[in-house]
Amino acid sequence: MNILQITNESVRFAWESLVANKVRTVLSLMGMTLGIFSIILVFSIVDTFTKSIRDSMESVGSDVVYIQKWPWGGGGGQWWKYFQRPEPTYEELTKLQHRLNTPEYAAFMMVISGNLNYRNNVTENVQMTGVSADYIDIWKTKIDNGRYFSPLESNNGRPVVLLGYDVAEGLFGALDPIGREIRVLGEKVTVIGVIAKEGSKMIGQSHDELILLPVNFMRRKVNEHQIQGAAIMLKAKEGISLDQMKAEVEGVMRGLRRLRPKAEDNFALNEISVIQSGAEMLFSVLWWAGVIIGGFALIAGGFGVANIMFVSVSERISQIGVQKALGARSSFILTQFLGEAVVLSLIGGFFGLSLTYLVLTIVNAQFDIELVLSFNNIMIGVFTSAFIGVIFGIFPALTASRKDPVEAMRAN
Repeated sequence: MNILQITNESVRFAWESLVANKVRTVLSLMGMTLGIFSIILVFSIVDTFTKSIRDSMESVGSDVVYIQKWPWGGGGGQWWKYFQRPEPTYEELTKLQHRLNTPEYAAFMMVISGNLNYRNNVTENVQMTGVSADYIDIWKTKIDNGRYFSPLESNNGRPVVLLGYDVAEGLFGALDPIGREIRVLGEKVTVIGVIAKEGSKMIGQSHDELILLPVNFMRRKVNEHQIQGAAIMLKAKEGISLDQMKAEVEGVMRGLRRLRPKAEDNFALNEISVIQSGAEMLFSVLWWAGVIIGGFALIAGGFGVANIMFVSVSERISQIGVQKALGARSSFILTQFLGEAVVLSLIGGFFGLSLTYLVLTIVNAQFDIELVLSFNNIMIGVFTSAFIGVIFGIFPALTASRKDPVEAMRAN
């Protein structure tokens, strides 16, 4: 019964403090509101992008090695050395397939930009990606309509194409694109599939705004040695670690390129974990920045709560005296005022969470992302608010509980 009574009186007194001096209360709780807003907003952003990174890694695979000209992560500023390296070639892929034992899938990829034509409809500067047959198994690409090209179509360079979801929509609108012909690189090709909608990704490329062509079709139309950004992709067999596969790949590649024992590699072996670790480091910095900025705001909000509570104690000294004269214990008075401080702090936290939700809703409506205010982050906001209320409300509550009843009743 005492718990219900204390809770009821704490809420009532907190509300009376709010109503009695609205401007003072709003200014005092503004720090709490901004503190919870800063921390929970950053937590929500970090959680969303971390999830996006993990989802992207699942689609690309953490067990994939990319043989490329340039290393990911900048390479320590030695750009001129990397610029002079040769691009990976399709011939190297075929030799690797015969000599390597650790990969389960191996694919070649080369990229150029160009225009697509369907009757009078033109889509400009589309990314045209020439890939070999295993590409779909490495990237786990899902087909929304139609099919992927066969190994025979890939090896023979047949004039077939898969369209990204947005490309198909832009070219054909409501029409079914399967079986229709479009002009690519000056030649008519038949649409055999549409890739499922993927949306933006933190890691790797989204297929929504590109097309996939058999790599040997592109090699007939474009000089392979003029391509910048070619890659050989290798996915490890089950039970084979990435380090095992990289060690084998490095040895075979050095043999293919006839590098002397002491010569440096003239190729890079890239993996998704390099990008992931860089992104996680960035998010860690962002996380701590949010905690520090929000922490200062919460401290300011805590002092605001303490200020409200000291004013509340001074205004209710005679009431405290009456309560003690009627038999109320110091612990009851302490708990009552401490509960009031927690309620005031929770009100500031509620406004902070509401502001966070409003900002996330606006951002989601304006940009192609989905920031979510998760239940866990809501609970963090609630418990943080309550904790600040306890920390900064304890001293005013102790002051009230230690009042002498006779002196308190004489105060007014």
